[in-house]
Amino acid sequence: MSQKKNNIFRKFLILVISLVVALASSGYSADTGTAAEDSESAVDFEHSLDDYVPAKKKYNFYFTYKIVHPWWDAVALGMEDAQKKYLEKGIVITYEYMAPDAASYEDQIKRLSEAEKGDYDVIGVDVADEEKISAVLDEMVDAGYKVMTFSSSDASADCKRIAYVGNTHNYQDGADLTQALCEKLEYKGKVGILVGSYGAPCHEDRAKGAKDTIAKYPNMEIAAVEYDMDSIDKAHELAVKMLKDNPDIAGFVCCNMSNPVGTARAVTELGSKAVIVGMDHDQEALRYLRDGVIYCLGVQDCYSIGFDTIQVAVKIADGNLPGDLFPDKTDESTTIIYQEDAAPMLEVLYGDVSQ
Repeated sequence: MSQKKNNIFRKFLILVISLVVALASSGYSADTGTAAEDSESAVDFEHSLDDYVPAKKKYNFYFTYKIVHPWWDAVALGMEDAQKKYLEKGIVITYEYMAPDAASYEDQIKRLSEAEKGDYDVIGVDVADEEKISAVLDEMVDAGYKVMTFSSSDASADCKRIAYVGNTHNYQDGADLTQALCEKLEYKGKVGILVGSYGAPCHEDRAKGAKDTIAKYPNMEIAAVEYDMDSIDKAHELAVKMLKDNPDIAGFVCCNMSNPVGTARAVTELGSKAVIVGMDHDQEALRYLRDGVIYCLGVQDCYSIGFDTIQVAVKIADGNLPGDLFPDKTDESTTIIYQEDAAPMLEVLYGDVSQ
């Protein structure tokens, strides 16, 4: 990462750890009086390295992910924390952490091709398109590269990648959020679904969980399914169109971190009463949650994803395979939070105490 980006992460890291310690000692947000336990447990900032003794004193990794976005900045914070803790033990870890400005499996393939030319101990991938990228990862492993996947999107089930660290339950996240929506709507009404990027496993799996849940209730139907390509502006545009085409839409399921924001903007702009459920910890989304525009959000523990990715990468670099040292899939948590959790979460993640 660039020195400028590292400095930003470092300052943010100090902020969030300080806030977590303060919240943990009180159990409450001083500004709101709201119990902070649920929001505090959604993201775990306090990590220690396990007992594994690395075989080398220096490692160099390459990580590429779907798109430049604050969600992956949060993953990077966990990576930097692990990097610091290894340095305290005399082990130097360097890594590239690169992504395009717009999600693209073609761009990811090009980046992986370039990474093959570098001197990297492990290459990590947040899969942009399961079908297209899995085949590329198989070729890389066959050629002798040590490849892992991380973040929110694993490769296909039969891919030869060595291990995965991240969300292993995206389908269930989509189902759980949609179940909350269905209960709120008393199991009746039209629902719009905003997916995200075509082929991205996490987005597609959440959307499938949403569709399967809605299908259980005879008085509910899906009004439209659209792909916003991880763009807030595109999500806003699509949500406005859905609402104008179907003024009686009762709710929205949003399957990534960008589309709850775009959808909330649309609902506010048009004066709709549609209920919104969606993913993750965008600051604007959390403000909409606090204000009651969004009903609930599924917050992934990005910090733990980043920290554990570095630990697993070290073990893979040393020639280890999944087993006693690390599993084939390291599962990270998702916590569904509601309006009462929003203010503490804003304070923990952003130092945002605005009311």
